[in-house]
Amino acid sequence: MTKVKWAIDPAHSSVDFSVRHMMIANVKGTFQSFNAEVVADPADLTTAEIAFTVDAASIDTRNADRDNHLRSGDFFDVENNPKITFTTTSISKTDEGEYDVTGDLTIRGVTRPETFAVVYEGTGKDPWGNQKVGFSGTGAINRADYGLTWNSALETGGVLVGDKIKISFEIQATQAAE
Repeated sequence: MTKVKWAIDPAHSSVDFSVRHMMIANVKGTFQSFNAEVVADPADLTTAEIAFTVDAASIDTRNADRDNHLRSGDFFDVENNPKITFTTTSISKTDEGEYDVTGDLTIRGVTRPETFAVVYEGTGKDPWGNQKVGFSGTGAINRADYGLTWNSALETGGVLVGDKIKISFEIQATQAAE
């Protein structure tokens, strides 16, 4: 197969995260709205071109007050920084079907290189004859690197929100019509 365009299937994809809360538990969330421009040959993902965009306001932690705080200037400042973006700069194969995908991640106007471990899950045709491809991935970033520094000291020591954000994603994409 040669390099072709792929369109993310949002009904079968997710972008999720977790962060330490009160130093005793993890809080999970997801972004409900995201998209990507992907040009790739599943047989050789090292040549893929990926431009991923997340609507920061679509954050959902199943708590409206917390979500509104995360949208505020204390965190994502979605009024001034509505998008989170990731654009690949290099992809290296680490094992059969496994890759390190490095790119420029921009959050709140700050751009830094980040690497995510990505697994090629396979390719197949759906019942309607559409070619599909699947990927899963994980990574972690330090939120303070992106100016997301709001916190609150706890009476027992430590802080309310951890700095390390674990990111995971499941992507299913459909080969775009030529």
